[in-house]
Amino acid sequence: MKNPWILYITIRVGLFAVLLAIMLMVGFDPFFSALIAAVVSLAISLIFFNKQRNAVSEAIYKSIDNRRKNVGDKDADSEDSASSR
Repeated sequence: MKNPWILYITIRVGLFAVLLAIMLMVGFDPFFSALIAAVVSLAISLIFFNKQRNAVSEAIYKSIDNRRKNVGDKDADSEDSASSR
């Protein structure tokens, strides 16, 4: 996949949904099933999905870095034009 966000979110939501469905079929209370499914899916994703989390982190870093470069270039251009007057 091109966008790491989509892959990571799909894995996290899918894992939560599967755990929630299993717990509801067993007969747990829906509120506590959702709470336990959220905590367990978070723990599983922290342990097993390092590669996907790193890819999302890199995408965030690149996005912020690109924005900073674009803003920096605009500032530099305006400063250069102001100093040449």
